[in-house]
Amino acid sequence: MKYLSLFLLAFLFSCKTSETKLTAQQVIDKTIVYSGADKVANSEISFNFRDKEYVALRETNGKFVLIRNQITEEGEIISDIVRNNGFTREVNAEEFPIPDLMASKYSNSVNSVHYFSVLPHGLNDKAVNKKLLKAATIKGKDYYKVEVTFSENGGGEDFEDIFIYWIGKEDFLIDYLAYSYHTNGGGKRFRVLKEQCIINGIRFVDYHNYKSLKKTVSLNNIDKAFENNELKKVSEIVLKDIEVKILQ
Repeated sequence: MKYLSLFLLAFLFSCKTSETKLTAQQVIDKTIVYSGADKVANSEISFNFRDKEYVALRETNGKFVLIRNQITEEGEIISDIVRNNGFTREVNAEEFPIPDLMASKYSNSVNSVHYFSVLPHGLNDKAVNKKLLKAATIKGKDYYKVEVTFSENGGGEDFEDIFIYWIGKEDFLIDYLAYSYHTNGGGKRFRVLKEQCIINGIRFVDYHNYKSLKKTVSLNNIDKAFENNELKKVSEIVLKDIEVKILQ
């Protein structure tokens, strides 16, 4: 009986040790698979977000086309299109030249919505740097906490932004994410899972979007501020009419 107890203790200690040995890369690899985001790289995805239609075509060879369509009050169809080789704006299916500064602004806007829509897809891009932070518990659920930063080379214009993802230790799914940004005066946001759905094997998430009531709250402690009711809800991130086609 004594030896059995020692064996069980050793086994439990072994399990605990193996859990703590997971690296940030391993955690991200698991959440990509568990959420079905590994299928995004070979798909055609469309959805509506805030009265605009978004369409994304991604191929396994790395080629992509990201589109945002909107209809003006005059009935014109404006399509903002981001490809590997740059940005194009079309009005009623004809190319419409715009200044480089505006092209950069529209391109970043289109990229941002598409990027958030299929997370954690993209978290294994070459410019992404991952760091495992101290584990956290929110509303009684245990999470891995992974910080993501970006290299200047390949990290885009917003490479200085910092993200943190709260990934369930049991299900390896992202329930919360936070980020700091520098555009438009900068700030911090904390997103909380509102609803989720699985379409053709890919998980999509709607979020409640919060900001801190105190500028002194660090990004690393924004989860504690949430639990202490120190955040203010500013919007909801809701994707509608999602359609997914996995390419052959």
